[in-house]
Amino acid sequence: MAPTHSYQSRLSWRGSTGLGYDSYERTHSIMVPPAGVELVMSSDVAFNGDPQLPNPEQLLLASASSCQLLSFLAVAARSRIDVLAYEDDAEAVMPEDQQPMRITRIALRPRIVVAAGADLDRVRRLVTKAHDDCFIANTINAEIVIEPIIEVATAA
Repeated sequence: MAPTHSYQSRLSWRGSTGLGYDSYERTHSIMVPPAGVELVMSSDVAFNGDPQLPNPEQLLLASASSCQLLSFLAVAARSRIDVLAYEDDAEAVMPEDQQPMRITRIALRPRIVVAAGADLDRVRRLVTKAHDDCFIANTINAEIVIEPIIEVATAA
């Protein structure tokens, strides 16, 4: 029987909603044991949140981007492709006119630098395989598109 992976988080908020929607504090903290790191978060500024703090929508996008990176590095390493750099300027959209309101599209735009001699078509196939293998992408029901730019490192 295959193992089942389990993940935990602990969220904490204190305040009062007694004065209505416009008045309560959106700031809250999340711990993800066993890591001792506390994430201090808020809602999106569009929903009266603190623009200086990350919001759940950003973390969903960051999770999709991070999972694609980690999945790609794994398949590239297994395929003996030498990846030297990976950056992603990702974007998620959440239209307010669709109900229920949700993130409908995530665009991942990785810029991948591989060592000289790498087969770029093979690297593109591995980007697709990484997307197919990504746990987060397989969980999210939003459309996820990958728009990679693949470059070969130049000799210094």
